[in-house]
Amino acid sequence: MTRAVSAIVGMGPGNGAALARRFAADGSPVALLSRGTDFSSQLARELPAARAYACDASQPEAVQAAFAQVAAQQGPVGTLIYNAGSGAWGSVEQVSGADLEQCWRVNTLGLFTAMQAVLPGMKQRGGGAIVIIGATASRRGGAGAAAFAQAKAAQRALAESMARQLWPQGIHVALIIIDGIVDLPRTRAQRPDKPESFFVQPAAVAESAWWLTHQPRSAWSFEIEARPFGETW
Repeated sequence: MTRAVSAIVGMGPGNGAALARRFAADGSPVALLSRGTDFSSQLARELPAARAYACDASQPEAVQAAFAQVAAQQGPVGTLIYNAGSGAWGSVEQVSGADLEQCWRVNTLGLFTAMQAVLPGMKQRGGGAIVIIGATASRRGGAGAAAFAQAKAAQRALAESMARQLWPQGIHVALIIIDGIVDLPRTRAQRPDKPESFFVQPAAVAESAWWLTHQPRSAWSFEIEARPFGETW
């Protein structure tokens, strides 16, 4: 049987790149899906059996077209990592309906459409894995996250619904709740007084995602948390 593809939706120099490198290191063909392809194309050249695809997660037609390309060029998707995210920050008096819709489109509708695209192939193969990169905002709505928290809460609810449906069919749906600031050049620049231990390391998040996709079926996890030891919780 042809080795299934690991598809990662949402590419950037943080979690997206780390996820791509970790799953490529396992020998899997890797599909890198993102709205722009400048970064993902460069990364694809560095990884064996990797391809970059343009995919605006907020547009269902674009998601469907991208996954059709993946299937035609690389083969069936056995692992889906949904890392796409969009945040608009402000209180309910500061954000707009358009802000909320965009957050929901990227975080929830994009996941919904990507799942629909990969499930037929996973069912045909008799199993698969879907890992969603979530956020603490899905559990508590901060005053300044009136749009983002709603979208992430909807994403978590969708993930749980799909897990309840798909686990009995051999498809492991799992969620990683990130609680903290991801280590990126811009987040370091914004917090120059913080030590490395303050930040969530993308490579560690990627390792957690890889571990989820390799758990024994008798002890699957639905939700795990990723936070640095110094984070207050």
